[in-house]
Amino acid sequence: MGAIPVLGIVLAVLLLLNVPIAISIGLAAAAALLIPGNFPMSVLAQTFYTATDSISLMAIPFFMLAGSLMELGGISQRLIDFAEACVGHRKGGIGTVTVICCMIFAAISGSGPATVAALGGILIPAMMRAKYDAGYASALMATAGGIGIIIPPSIPMIVYAVQAEASVGTMFMTGMVPGLLIGLALIFYNKYEAKKHGFVGNEEPLPGKERVRKMITAIPALMMPVIILGGIYTGICTATEAAGVSVLYGFIVGKFIYRDLKWKDIPEILVKASVSSATIMFIIMCAAIFSYVIVANSLPQAVVAWTQATVNNKYVILLAINILLLIAGCFLDASSAIIILTPLMLPLVQQYGINVYHFGIIVVFNLAIGLITPPVGLDLFVACNISKIGVSQLVKRLWGCLIISLIVLFLITYVPIIPLSLPRLFGAAGV
Repeated sequence: MGAIPVLGIVLAVLLLLNVPIAISIGLAAAAALLIPGNFPMSVLAQTFYTATDSISLMAIPFFMLAGSLMELGGISQRLIDFAEACVGHRKGGIGTVTVICCMIFAAISGSGPATVAALGGILIPAMMRAKYDAGYASALMATAGGIGIIIPPSIPMIVYAVQAEASVGTMFMTGMVPGLLIGLALIFYNKYEAKKHGFVGNEEPLPGKERVRKMITAIPALMMPVIILGGIYTGICTATEAAGVSVLYGFIVGKFIYRDLKWKDIPEILVKASVSSATIMFIIMCAAIFSYVIVANSLPQAVVAWTQATVNNKYVILLAINILLLIAGCFLDASSAIIILTPLMLPLVQQYGINVYHFGIIVVFNLAIGLITPPVGLDLFVACNISKIGVSQLVKRLWGCLIISLIVLFLITYVPIIPLSLPRLFGAAGV
């Protein structure tokens, strides 16, 4: 039996036995390597090492640490206060606040589940107090949290850029407009829901002086994404260097400006960021050996040859890719899906003249939708844990948010100027 059949059979069995995804794909790849006359087992150790031996991947632990500092350093609360002061008094205002805060937090944390966890504990109860039903409040929070991997910095974008040998900074630029687009779409959808179901805002606008005070207080928090993205886009620093700066800035703001960050919080923050980073790195290592087996057995070339013999239409190929990625997002976390599918699909899209950065945002956007689709949608479970409701109750109110997300996905897939406009404006190479 060949390596690819062994790979597929072992993976299917392990997943049916409910073995964690990262371990399943790692063991499946190891089983394929054990076939006599295939590859030496030393490939396993070498691939594990080379998979994470990248300066770009060093940005991941820094952004995870910055997100933890933001959560416990009072930065998240100031962002919420700022958004609430601006629009919280309008009908459906707290839902708008939720989306805006997720967009700002996304520009710091790079993670969907981290965004939901950091903001949901405050915003989901606030929406429920404003007479939002728990299912809709959780669905909106989970969907808006997915913006965390679309608006840069984005951990899945870093993983994709490493796999595709592309520029992390250019990949970040590609995500900005789609992230803003899905954010605005969710805001308008929330206004529709608020009007339909009578979701209220705060009783009255804050007094002018209080509103100005909250806005001024939020300036140090709002400067964090400006520093990160401004440094990357202007070429002052790389994504990894910007991630390191964000950690230092987050610590200074939380400890010395807002003074919410205590010395006793530091060990908890470091442990939380370390565990999250180690989890992602382990997934990357296991997925890398899985990807190695696929590439070494010429599966990508076989896929390209079969596709060219069967379909010769770029737009049909894009549709098929979206369907495949949506299905993959239901079962795989973003990093695993990117490492497994990028080597398989990138030769195909390049054969049809699809830009590597355009394909990258299609991949990431699909996997952001995967964060809200069962059975593995992490954002769903984080939101349900906060609101204390069952997944089925949330899913009933998820359909509107899901349709909005699919409409935006269709636009960025078939109107490439939407995601590529910012990189072209900055004269990025390869776009």
